[in-house]
Amino acid sequence: MAISGCNTEKGDRHSKQEASHSKEEVSQANLDPDIAAIIEGDWYRPALSVTWQWQLVGSINASYPVEIYDVDLYDTSLSKIQTLQASGNKVICYFSAGSYEDFREDKQRFLSEELGNTLDGWEDERWLDIRSSNVHAIMMVRLDLAKEKGCDGVEADNMDGYTNNSGFNLTATDQLAYNKFIANEAHKRALSVGLKNDLDQIVELVDYYDFAVNEQCFEYNECDTLFPFINNGKPVLNAEYLDKYVFNESERNALCTESVSHQFSTLIIPLDLNDEFRFSCL
Repeated sequence: MAISGCNTEKGDRHSKQEASHSKEEVSQANLDPDIAAIIEGDWYRPALSVTWQWQLVGSINASYPVEIYDVDLYDTSLSKIQTLQASGNKVICYFSAGSYEDFREDKQRFLSEELGNTLDGWEDERWLDIRSSNVHAIMMVRLDLAKEKGCDGVEADNMDGYTNNSGFNLTATDQLAYNKFIANEAHKRALSVGLKNDLDQIVELVDYYDFAVNEQCFEYNECDTLFPFINNGKPVLNAEYLDKYVFNESERNALCTESVSHQFSTLIIPLDLNDEFRFSCL
């Protein structure tokens, strides 16, 4: 989400555009798309139907009786993370793994040839060439930061550049290799990791990730694609933004009935993720 240091895909960002081929290739690290998942280790593994709050903008409202707070990696202080954890919350730290954001403190580390097209609707973000060894190194530093700040896990955003007009000739194999790399590097640091959207590759990635973070699967009638997570005992943290769920109680109740039947953890929250309002189906 390209406001005040945050980024979410906002539904229309995921799997809605065709890839472009206008960028030259950069130095590549040849990530292995067939690398085995790191599944043994002592990290947080949230349960089905876990309760959560997602706020990336503004002073964090810590009053909700939830297990997980999903907050911005950069904008949330170490002391705030520790305060949440002292209250019994698990803290998932958000960062973008697939886009360059011109407001981040490490923006100078990216090379110009790694910056692709502007993300649709987010003028201060550009798609990254996820094949670049330099991009991989930057993401490992970001994961190091999450570990240093004591995050229990991470939410890596923009993990489906290959389906978007990125400006690069990204393939499904490129994306799988990168998404597996992010998951394994998180687990090497004993961090839980969530798969953000990337619905088309869930079957191949479910073993690598501990939970899913999804936007608008009910709005787009895509929720069945997330069932592999549920079937593997891993929660789906879903957010919906439509006005009808906010202002129409019967619509909201119908949504929540279906969500609970799926064992999803669904929130109805503002698109800006600023805690202006919140409805939880759990």
